[in-house]
Amino acid sequence: PAVVTTLREAGCAPRDVSRVVCGAGPGSFTSLRIAGAIAKGIAMGTGAPLFAVSSLALLVAGHRAPLPAGRYLALLDAMRGERYAALFEVGGPGGVRELERLGRIPEAQLPAVCERLGARAIGPREMIEASPHARGVAPLLGAILANGPVPLDGWEPEYGRLAEAQVKWEAEHGRDLPE
Repeated sequence: PAVVTTLREAGCAPRDVSRVVCGAGPGSFTSLRIAGAIAKGIAMGTGAPLFAVSSLALLVAGHRAPLPAGRYLALLDAMRGERYAALFEVGGPGGVRELERLGRIPEAQLPAVCERLGARAIGPREMIEASPHARGVAPLLGAILANGPVPLDGWEPEYGRLAEAQVKWEAEHGRDLPE
């Protein structure tokens, strides 16, 4: 219902959807799973291709005010005292480019990492407050389309770590959860 309402407010119908773009993580297992399922459902229902974009890129490109040129360390909570991190360069209007994916970084190391990389921290509860936002798709659209669509039957978001339920099951059974 929220998708239909949003389309209606934009003056569109589901048949007008020509492509679907979904935040691909890293991030919360539950929220990414829900977003991925909704995006796949819309793509499947409309026949539109599905494209994925890094949630870290959406932090930088989707900031509410254009960021000045420079380096930014995009950070999202990875829980357990860690942050998912990627280094981006912003150069001129709309130019956002990922330089390096850094994986998970302990929170205590973030100031030193920012200093070493010559970057400003951006993300929830960071020096520059931001959350991944859909408005970031516009400046990233060329790169998103260049990466091509993802397969509906096999694509999953990048969760960054296993779900707690899977970790508990594997610990109890002493082996990986079967496919």
